Amino acid sequence: MTVPFFDVDPQWREDIEASYLALDPAYREFLEGGGYIPERKRIFNAFKTLPKSSLRYILFGQDPYPRAESATGHAFIDGAVESIFSPTGLHKSVNRATSLRNFVKMALVADGRLEADDLSQDAIAKMDRAGLIETIDELRENFEAEGVLLLNAALVFENRGASARHAKEWRPFVASLLERVGEDTELILFGSIAKTVQKIPQAAKFRQICLEHPYNHSFVLNPAAHELFGPMHLLRKREAPV
Repeated sequence: MTVPFFDVDPQWREDIEASYLALDPAYREFLEGGGYIPERKRIFNAFKTLPKSSLRYILFGQDPYPRAESATGHAFIDGAVESIFSPTGLHKSVNRATSLRNFVKMALVADGRLEADDLSQDAIAKMDRAGLIETIDELRENFEAEGVLLLNAALVFENRGASARHAKEWRPFVASLLERVGEDTELILFGSIAKTVQKIPQAAKFRQICLEHPYNHSFVLNPAAHELFGPMHLLRKREAPV
Protein backbone atom coordinates (compact mmCIF):
# COMPACT_ATOMS: atom_id res chain seq x y z
CA MET A 1 0.00 0.00 0.00
CA THR A 2 1.38 3.39 -0.98
CA VAL A 3 -0.12 6.56 0.43
CA PRO A 4 0.26 9.81 -1.58
CA PHE A 5 1.86 11.77 1.26
CA PHE A 6 4.84 9.40 1.64
CA ASP A 7 7.30 11.83 0.09
CA VAL A 8 10.41 10.56 1.90
CA ASP A 9 14.02 9.77 1.08
CA PRO A 10 14.16 6.45 -0.81
CA GLN A 11 16.23 4.91 2.00
CA TRP A 12 13.28 5.35 4.35
CA ARG A 13 10.38 4.42 2.08
CA GLU A 14 9.99 0.75 3.02
CA ASP A 15 10.39 1.54 6.73
CA ILE A 16 7.86 4.37 6.70
CA GLU A 17 5.27 2.45 4.73
CA ALA A 18 5.54 -0.56 7.07
CA SER A 19 5.47 1.65 10.16
CA TYR A 20 2.47 3.57 8.87
CA LEU A 21 0.59 0.32 8.39
CA ALA A 22 1.31 -0.51 12.05
CA LEU A 23 -1.04 2.33 13.04
CA ASP A 24 -4.61 1.53 14.00
CA PRO A 25 -6.73 1.47 10.81
CA ALA A 26 -9.20 3.98 12.26
CA TYR A 27 -6.34 6.36 13.01
CA ARG A 28 -4.98 5.96 9.48
CA GLU A 29 -8.44 6.90 8.23
CA PHE A 30 -8.29 10.04 10.38
CA LEU A 31 -4.84 10.94 8.98
CA GLU A 32 -5.96 10.45 5.43
CA GLY A 33 -8.91 12.75 6.02
CA GLY A 34 -7.03 15.78 7.36
CA GLY A 35 -8.20 18.25 9.99
CA TYR A 36 -4.85 18.65 11.71
CA ILE A 37 -1.48 20.34 11.21
CA PRO A 38 0.93 20.18 9.49
CA GLU A 39 -0.84 19.54 6.25
CA ARG A 40 -0.89 15.89 5.29
CA LYS A 41 1.92 16.00 2.73
CA ARG A 42 4.35 17.44 5.33
CA ILE A 43 3.85 14.88 8.12
CA PHE A 44 6.92 12.85 7.20
CA ASN A 45 9.21 15.70 6.17
CA ALA A 46 11.85 14.65 8.73
CA PHE A 47 12.35 11.49 6.69
CA LYS A 48 12.58 13.46 3.46
CA THR A 49 15.64 15.54 4.34
CA LEU A 50 17.75 13.08 6.40
CA PRO A 51 18.74 9.81 4.68
CA LYS A 52 18.64 6.71 6.86
CA SER A 53 22.36 6.12 6.28
CA SER A 54 23.11 9.44 8.04
CA LEU A 55 21.05 8.67 11.16
CA ARG A 56 22.82 8.98 14.54
CA TYR A 57 20.09 10.37 16.81
CA ILE A 58 16.31 10.51 16.89
CA LEU A 59 15.18 13.65 18.69
CA PHE A 60 11.63 13.26 19.97
CA GLY A 61 9.84 16.51 20.70
CA GLN A 62 6.21 16.67 21.77
CA ASP A 63 4.05 17.46 18.76
CA PRO A 64 4.02 20.04 15.94
CA TYR A 65 3.74 23.77 16.54
CA PRO A 66 0.02 24.64 16.88
CA ARG A 67 0.14 27.03 13.93
CA ALA A 68 -0.15 26.00 10.30
CA GLU A 69 2.58 28.39 9.18
CA SER A 70 4.97 27.07 11.85
CA ALA A 71 4.44 23.29 11.58
CA THR A 72 7.01 22.01 9.09
CA GLY A 73 7.14 18.29 9.80
CA HIS A 74 10.47 18.77 11.62
CA ALA A 75 10.55 19.07 15.41
CA PHE A 76 11.59 22.57 16.57
CA ILE A 77 11.95 23.95 13.05
CA ASP A 78 9.41 26.77 12.99
CA GLY A 79 8.30 27.61 9.46
CA ALA A 80 7.22 31.10 10.55
CA VAL A 81 10.85 31.92 11.39
CA GLU A 82 13.28 33.05 8.73
CA SER A 83 16.09 34.90 10.48
CA ILE A 84 17.52 33.69 13.79
CA PHE A 85 19.05 37.04 14.80
CA SER A 86 18.29 40.73 14.44
CA PRO A 87 20.25 43.89 15.31
CA THR A 88 18.53 43.89 18.72
CA GLY A 89 19.28 40.24 19.61
CA LEU A 90 17.14 37.27 18.67
CA HIS A 91 14.66 37.94 15.89
CA LYS A 92 11.16 38.69 17.15
CA SER A 93 9.82 35.56 15.43
CA VAL A 94 12.28 33.44 17.45
CA ASN A 95 11.28 35.19 20.66
CA ARG A 96 7.65 34.30 19.97
CA ALA A 97 8.54 30.59 19.68
CA THR A 98 9.44 29.83 23.29
CA SER A 99 10.96 26.38 22.72
CA LEU A 100 13.08 27.56 19.82
CA ARG A 101 14.15 30.68 21.71
CA ASN A 102 15.34 28.64 24.68
CA PHE A 103 17.07 26.12 22.43
CA VAL A 104 19.01 28.87 20.65
CA LYS A 105 20.02 30.45 23.96
CA MET A 106 21.16 27.04 25.23
CA ALA A 107 23.27 26.55 22.10
CA LEU A 108 24.82 30.01 22.49
CA VAL A 109 25.76 29.29 26.12
CA ALA A 110 27.12 25.84 25.19
CA ASP A 111 29.21 27.43 22.43
CA GLY A 112 30.68 29.97 24.86
CA ARG A 113 29.12 32.95 23.09
CA LEU A 114 26.64 33.87 25.81
CA GLU A 115 27.27 34.05 29.55
CA ALA A 116 24.93 32.12 31.82
CA ASP A 117 24.33 35.17 34.02
CA ASP A 118 23.15 37.40 31.16
CA LEU A 119 20.78 35.87 28.60
CA SER A 120 19.23 39.19 27.63
CA GLN A 121 18.47 40.54 24.20
CA ASP A 122 21.09 43.20 24.79
CA ALA A 123 23.75 40.57 25.52
CA ILE A 124 22.83 38.70 22.34
CA ALA A 125 22.88 41.92 20.33
CA LYS A 126 26.45 42.62 21.53
CA MET A 127 27.73 39.16 20.64
CA ASP A 128 30.19 38.63 17.83
CA ARG A 129 27.96 36.76 15.39
CA ALA A 130 30.63 36.22 12.75
CA GLY A 131 30.46 32.66 11.54
CA LEU A 132 26.97 31.98 12.89
CA ILE A 133 24.01 30.76 10.88
CA GLU A 134 21.32 33.22 9.92
CA THR A 135 18.22 31.20 9.02
CA ILE A 136 16.01 28.49 10.47
CA ASP A 137 16.75 26.27 7.48
CA GLU A 138 20.46 26.43 8.26
CA LEU A 139 19.64 25.23 11.77
CA ARG A 140 17.77 22.25 10.35
CA GLU A 141 20.67 21.49 8.01
CA ASN A 142 23.12 21.60 10.93
CA PHE A 143 20.99 19.20 12.95
CA GLU A 144 20.89 16.83 10.01
CA ALA A 145 24.64 17.17 9.38
CA GLU A 146 25.01 15.71 12.88
CA GLY A 147 22.63 12.87 12.02
CA VAL A 148 19.72 14.15 14.11
CA LEU A 149 16.27 13.10 12.91
CA LEU A 150 13.89 15.85 14.06
CA LEU A 151 10.80 13.85 14.95
CA ASN A 152 7.93 14.40 17.37
CA ALA A 153 6.27 11.83 19.61
CA ALA A 154 3.04 12.82 17.83
CA LEU A 155 3.44 13.78 14.18
CA VAL A 156 0.23 15.83 14.04
CA PHE A 157 -1.45 18.51 16.15
CA GLU A 158 -5.21 18.77 16.52
CA ASN A 159 -5.71 20.70 19.77
CA ARG A 160 -3.96 20.97 23.13
CA GLY A 161 -6.26 18.51 24.81
CA ALA A 162 -5.54 15.84 22.20
CA SER A 163 -1.72 15.89 22.34
CA ALA A 164 -1.30 12.91 24.68
CA ARG A 165 -3.88 10.89 22.74
CA HIS A 166 -2.10 11.49 19.43
CA ALA A 167 1.25 10.53 20.95
CA LYS A 168 -0.32 7.26 22.09
CA GLU A 169 -1.80 6.65 18.63
CA TRP A 170 1.66 7.11 17.06
CA ARG A 171 3.38 4.58 19.37
CA PRO A 172 2.91 1.62 17.00
CA PHE A 173 4.56 3.69 14.24
CA VAL A 174 7.48 4.58 16.54
CA ALA A 175 7.81 0.96 17.71
CA SER A 176 8.03 -0.27 14.12
CA LEU A 177 10.49 2.47 13.23
CA LEU A 178 12.75 1.60 16.17
CA GLU A 179 12.80 -2.04 15.07
CA ARG A 180 14.23 -0.86 11.76
CA VAL A 181 17.11 1.37 12.84
CA GLY A 182 20.53 0.41 14.18
CA GLU A 183 21.13 -0.06 17.88
CA ASP A 184 23.89 2.56 17.77
CA THR A 185 21.20 5.22 17.27
CA GLU A 186 20.63 7.37 20.36
CA LEU A 187 17.23 8.66 21.46
CA ILE A 188 16.87 12.25 22.69
CA LEU A 189 13.62 12.69 24.62
CA PHE A 190 12.34 16.23 25.25
CA GLY A 191 9.66 16.52 27.92
CA SER A 192 7.02 14.27 29.44
CA ILE A 193 5.16 13.34 26.25
CA ALA A 194 8.37 12.40 24.45
CA LYS A 195 9.40 10.31 27.45
CA THR A 196 6.38 8.07 26.84
CA VAL A 197 8.57 6.56 24.11
CA GLN A 198 10.25 4.74 27.00
CA LYS A 199 7.06 2.67 27.36
CA ILE A 200 7.73 1.14 23.94
CA PRO A 201 9.62 -2.16 24.42
CA GLN A 202 11.66 -1.58 21.26
CA ALA A 203 13.16 1.57 22.83
CA ALA A 204 14.96 -0.38 25.54
CA LYS A 205 17.90 -1.32 23.30
CA PHE A 206 18.88 2.31 22.68
CA ARG A 207 20.83 4.78 24.78
CA GLN A 208 18.31 7.40 25.89
CA ILE A 209 19.04 11.01 26.79
CA CYS A 210 16.15 12.56 28.71
CA LEU A 211 15.87 16.33 29.05
CA GLU A 212 13.13 18.73 30.04
CA HIS A 213 11.21 20.22 27.13
CA PRO A 214 12.94 23.39 25.85
CA TYR A 215 9.72 25.26 26.63
CA ASN A 216 11.09 25.29 30.20
CA HIS A 217 13.61 28.05 30.86
CA SER A 218 15.74 25.62 32.90
CA PHE A 219 16.70 23.94 29.61
CA VAL A 220 18.92 26.91 28.70
CA LEU A 221 21.42 26.19 31.49
CA ASN A 222 21.03 22.41 31.72
CA PRO A 223 24.56 20.91 31.75
CA ALA A 224 23.29 17.71 30.11
CA ALA A 225 21.95 19.73 27.17
CA HIS A 226 25.30 21.54 26.89
CA GLU A 227 27.20 18.25 26.96
CA LEU A 228 25.04 16.77 24.21
CA PHE A 229 24.57 19.72 21.87
CA GLY A 230 27.69 21.80 22.58
CA PRO A 231 30.03 19.62 20.47
CA MET A 232 27.54 19.76 17.58
CA HIS A 233 28.02 23.56 17.21
CA LEU A 234 24.53 23.83 15.74
CA LEU A 235 24.66 27.62 15.35
CA ARG A 236 27.93 27.74 13.42
CA LYS A 237 28.00 28.07 9.66
CA ARG A 238 29.41 25.04 7.87
CA GLU A 239 31.42 24.94 4.70
CA ALA A 240 29.40 23.85 1.70
CA PRO A 241 30.37 20.40 0.38
CA VAL A 242 32.88 20.58 -2.46
